[in-house]
Amino acid sequence: MKLRILGAAVLALLLASVSAGPVRAAEQPVVKLSKSQAGTGGSITVTGSGWRPKALLMILVCGQAVPARGVPGGTNSCANADGRAVTTDAKGRFSRKLPVAEPPVPCPCVVHVATVTGAKAEADAIFQVAGHAVEPLPAETAGGRLSILTDTRLDGSGGLLTWFGAPPARTLVFTVGNVGTSAVKNPVFQVGTSHGVFAPQWEEQQWRGTIEPGRKARVELPVELTGGAHGDYTVSLKYGGKVLAEQPWGVGRPWGVTLFWVLVCLVVPAALFRLGMAVVDRVRPRRPGRPQRAPARLRLPELTLRLPGLRTGPAEQPPPPSTLPWFTPDSDPGTAGRLSAPHDDSPTTPTRKGST
Repeated sequence: MKLRILGAAVLALLLASVSAGPVRAAEQPVVKLSKSQAGTGGSITVTGSGWRPKALLMILVCGQAVPARGVPGGTNSCANADGRAVTTDAKGRFSRKLPVAEPPVPCPCVVHVATVTGAKAEADAIFQVAGHAVEPLPAETAGGRLSILTDTRLDGSGGLLTWFGAPPARTLVFTVGNVGTSAVKNPVFQVGTSHGVFAPQWEEQQWRGTIEPGRKARVELPVELTGGAHGDYTVSLKYGGKVLAEQPWGVGRPWGVTLFWVLVCLVVPAALFRLGMAVVDRVRPRRPGRPQRAPARLRLPELTLRLPGLRTGPAEQPPPPSTLPWFTPDSDPGTAGRLSAPHDDSPTTPTRKGST
């Protein structure tokens, strides 16, 4: 009974693997050409299937490449000016006419198709450019060989200076392993940054250290863009003429620069207007008999006179204080008499009634 159950399980696994085989093969991107050879000035039709639906692809003619090794020189060995872009349909298929152009390096050549955004995928088809030089491929370097063991990432963030247009900077972090037979000492990597569909600009960076066979190492390489850069960028890593990884990088817009120019457009015209009005007020001729312009600042008495409902005539001056404040000019002791209570000034002493 146990043998029957075990046999049924093995049979089910075999059937599942057989049925899944064609599906996995169909998921691999495929590229086909209408012609395997054509001369410069002609064109060929490139078709493909098995790609991601609604994916943006770039089609190029590249030299010094074969499908088994890919394009070791990257897009620098391709005819980038004559490339074409295409978007796959809902089933991951496409068809695009491609003009034939000579790549900057000798053949053997391929038609290279790769995704521009999203998950990385690429495929090549052998193609011969008629009349173009053909040279053997460079031999692969023996000994130490590095391979990417982990996904790449960009560490770091922007600051206040980046918000005002300073060059955005990050650190490309990845782990490589030596799958060769000899040690790799101070490897030189190439880091490239590209914007949109343009080819990356490569820069050599040397990592200090030694990676023994079978060992791995964590590598950190600085990446910097130009000042004011913003949008979707792609950071590519290449070693030994082969692209090892690509990492997308979305850079925000430096809004501080926009704010600065908005303030300049508002402040400078206002300052110029005020300066112009001051000059005009200074140089314009004065009309005869025209009262001078009142000063901007008004004192309290002047403000009181200007209020509605109050007297508009000149302010009355208060009377000058007298030497003796309890006398008025009309009640001086010498002219108006006394101001005290009346009393008898007789020299004789009054007598009481009834006295004799």
